Amino acid sequence: MILDKIENSGIYKCIDTRLSKAFDFLQTTDLSTLSLGKHIIDGDKLYAVVFEYETQPQGDKSLESHIKYIDVQYMIEGTEQIGITTLKDQKSTKEYDHENDYMLFDESFDQITFKKGMFAVFFPDDLHLPGLDAGMNSKVKKIVVKVML
Repeated sequence: MILDKIENSGIYKCIDTRLSKAFDFLQTTDLSTLSLGKHIIDGDKLYAVVFEYETQPQGDKSLESHIKYIDVQYMIEGTEQIGITTLKDQKSTKEYDHENDYMLFDESFDQITFKKGMFAVFFPDDLHLPGLDAGMNSKVKKIVVKVML
């Protein structure tokens, strides 16, 4: 997992050319004007999804992981907590969904505060649970760039 401010994204562009394209998209696009939903950048190899939602307590939500895609999450507006832990020997509570590229886990986790202007990169071994409130519900606008491995 990588957690940083968008102005530092250049440090990470050397990891992969598609990851570099994801950061370029985030920095050269007027994200405040993007409509909700999916935006194609490079076919199924690289695309973005814009979300708006209210953060919630954890409740019965589960950590998620992806196999085919890296998540580059960027906070456009708002603040949320994200649950995080590393995949070790945990057993998934929901079998891998090939079509939607995710599986779920019920495990203990740490939390990070995710604020406007920050990004997080979640690799397949990074279990994550976004959308948690930071003491009270908050409206969030976030973009997730899906980077095919």
